[in-house]
Amino acid sequence: QVQLVESGGGLVQAGDSLRLSCAASGRTFSRYTMAWFRQAPGKEREFVAGINSSGNTYYLDSVKGRFTISRDNAKNTVSLQMNSLKPEDTAVYYCAARWFTMNIPTTGYDYWGQGTQVTVSL
Repeated sequence: QVQLVESGGGLVQAGDSLRLSCAASGRTFSRYTMAWFRQAPGKEREFVAGINSSGNTYYLDSVKGRFTISRDNAKNTVSLQMNSLKPEDTAVYYCAARWFTMNIPTTGYDYWGQGTQVTVSL
């Protein structure tokens, strides 16, 4: 029903910035709740940021003030602007989607991208 493709990952130094993008298929993209997750080696996948169809956002505490999630419904894209990156941000970042929700869940996402690697060195 929905296909997601991430891009924009890379290798940066602590304090640098990166912008991740997710391109989505489908004619009803604007009604999906979208989110970014990440998974570091040896750790569980964790919710990073989400945005619903109304444009409301919700963030993991450790990224508040540094990361910004946004969406462009005309282009079927969602982005994650990451500033002041830290080594602990190193992970594979995944784009995820689920059908319309009024809140922004941290679980229950149905569709996933392939992931993009973000590595932050000292």
